[in-house]
Amino acid sequence: MNLPAHPLFDPERLSDQEQSRLKNLQGLIEAGIDPYPARAKRTHTIAAARALYEQGKSEGQEVSVAGRLRRIRIMGKMSFADLEDGTGVIQLVLRKDSLPGDFYDNVWKRLIDLGDFVGATGPLVVTKTGELSVEVRELQFLSKTLKPMPDKWHGVRDREKRYRRRYVDLLANPPVREIFRKRAAIVRALREYLDNEGFLEVETPILQPIYGGAAARPFITHHNQLHQDLYLRISFELYLKRLIVGGYDRVYEIGRDFRNEGVSFKHNPEFTQLEFYEAYADYNDVMRRAEEMVAYVARKVTGGHTITWQGHTIDVTPPWRRIPLRQAIFEATGIDYESYPDAASLAAEMRRRGHEPDPRSSWGKLVDSLMAKYVEPNLIQPTFLIDYPRDVSPLAKGSPTDPRQVERFEGFMAGMEICNAFSEINDPIDQLQRFLDENYRARHGDEEAHPIDEDFIEALCYGMPPTGGFGMGIDRLTMIFTDTDTIREVILFPHLRSIKEEEEAESVEMAQE
Repeated sequence: MNLPAHPLFDPERLSDQEQSRLKNLQGLIEAGIDPYPARAKRTHTIAAARALYEQGKSEGQEVSVAGRLRRIRIMGKMSFADLEDGTGVIQLVLRKDSLPGDFYDNVWKRLIDLGDFVGATGPLVVTKTGELSVEVRELQFLSKTLKPMPDKWHGVRDREKRYRRRYVDLLANPPVREIFRKRAAIVRALREYLDNEGFLEVETPILQPIYGGAAARPFITHHNQLHQDLYLRISFELYLKRLIVGGYDRVYEIGRDFRNEGVSFKHNPEFTQLEFYEAYADYNDVMRRAEEMVAYVARKVTGGHTITWQGHTIDVTPPWRRIPLRQAIFEATGIDYESYPDAASLAAEMRRRGHEPDPRSSWGKLVDSLMAKYVEPNLIQPTFLIDYPRDVSPLAKGSPTDPRQVERFEGFMAGMEICNAFSEINDPIDQLQRFLDENYRARHGDEEAHPIDEDFIEALCYGMPPTGGFGMGIDRLTMIFTDTDTIREVILFPHLRSIKEEEEAESVEMAQE
């Protein structure tokens, strides 16, 4: 067997176990056994085979199951092994005289390793210890594993390794697999709720000539054939609202957004978002729908309305608490931001009270910073903060009673924002002026200011009914439902630093210790 001339198969870099497995691979080839066949013989999943027994239909029933060898116990002329597929585990019983020729001695005992994939055919039996098993009459080799099976990784320092080699993490830690099964159930329940409510699921462009719908920096790419710079979307919003203009009353999308921003326990540059838009609804209607939808998901996924997260019992039963943003910030900081109508006076009051505002921040961003630092972390139970400053909400409809406010809310749970929504602007003149205000901020250094989307303004000129819009991060919702403390635990392949950067960071940490 000729190995590729590559460091991955350099004998000097391989462990004893890895070299032994390569020898066993060679042995299989020499025995005329294809170590990587194209097809597997399988009549039942392991769960289906177990169901036959539980239903009393297993007597005399031969099954073919397939999976990974998780444990092997060789006892002379008889062996036991645990076989695992994606549905469960079952025991295999192998006897020397039940297998053809010298297969037991020369293949099973010599060339098979833990982690190898095999197919096993034989009748279902119950051993003397009461264990349901397959008494193997035929063993098909399906895939040779060249790396030893992992032990469980422990310690904070190993988290990067777990995320970087998620396939090994999934092998070593069955609870991690359960996280992503639950994530799939959450997404399925969200779709089910919206479909049942008459929403149409749609798909909008990921590559966009103008980004928009959120305050964030985009990733930029280039289309070679069209000689055109494009942006990876930061939101679905403006395209979904075009569909409301086009005649759909209720639309939603679940998909990826991309924001060129920092990484934290609740931020990943690539994340999954749900957005829906509903004609003839306002932000009060959307609030009711949001709490109803999350409660529906909780019932489907957990069987009830309570969730345990990091030692807290969270109750998602509607209605959720509603607090004006102004009141929440005043109660947490003693600052009534409406008493300080510009950035300079608000920043001065923040400094007077011992806070350290960013001198580059606008008035609206100063308000947002007070909320994020002093209010958000304390909102463990489901809470809506309502009625936000116009200055930080360029797409939200103004309040009919206060020109400085808009009809917007954000939903919080477990000390973090999980959703953002508002009554949508449907006045094209108002929306254009908001874009122009944002453009002014962009010219003065605000990298997250919203660009002017002239086509969207043109769409609004064709008329859009009063509409409520909503956006929610699937990853953060999954964090709460799975009792995890970082977004990287609920994304299969989160963004990580390069290996070189990671090694340099670890060297600095060790030097500091």
